[in-house]
Amino acid sequence: MGDDDKKSSGGIKCQSAVSVALRIAAMGVAVASAVLMVTASECTVFLYYGGPPHTVTYRDFGPFVYLVVANFIAAFMEAIAIFLSICNICKKGNEGKPAKVLLPLLDVAVPALLYSATGAAFAAAEYLSYCAPNGGKRISVCGYSSAGNFCNQVHTAMYISLTAAAIFSAAVVVMNWPAAGGGKKPAGSDSESDSGCSEACNHGCHSKH
Repeated sequence: MGDDDKKSSGGIKCQSAVSVALRIAAMGVAVASAVLMVTASECTVFLYYGGPPHTVTYRDFGPFVYLVVANFIAAFMEAIAIFLSICNICKKGNEGKPAKVLLPLLDVAVPALLYSATGAAFAAAEYLSYCAPNGGKRISVCGYSSAGNFCNQVHTAMYISLTAAAIFSAAVVVMNWPAAGGGKKPAGSDSESDSGCSEACNHGCHSKH
């Protein structure tokens, strides 16, 4: 193996390691966003005209529910991507084939899921209100001092979800960035390893005679 091949192989492994680290970070951040949104349910709003108090939770807003579900699904998909990426680094036998098929799909699905959910949540949070059950009038949630914790958690969860999407996008960019040496396959790649395996098999067959 020449110096250029060694550098190329080392660059590919380094890129893969950085990509896996970013994927792990994105998975943790996505889970944190979902958990923070789920726990944003301690807001009690008193309705106008002496109506009964109403406890506001993230479940009162469809985009927030979508954000929670999307982040949990994205975290699960990221876990699969991490496993496949590690298998791709330690390529043995046929372990690299599922990664070549599934990783591109996951690399597209996860950011799309996170960005769409975060965008919907930001759109809903711009006018954070709900319809009063006793008259249909819209009640502003963040207009109450008691709603501060709820609104802060909701907005924080949205920014964290956006961060998870950005980190995962960075992981995809790092993984697909051209390696040093023009992206040449390092020595000992698939073709050479296949020829080595065929030689070993032939040797094994001849030894039986």
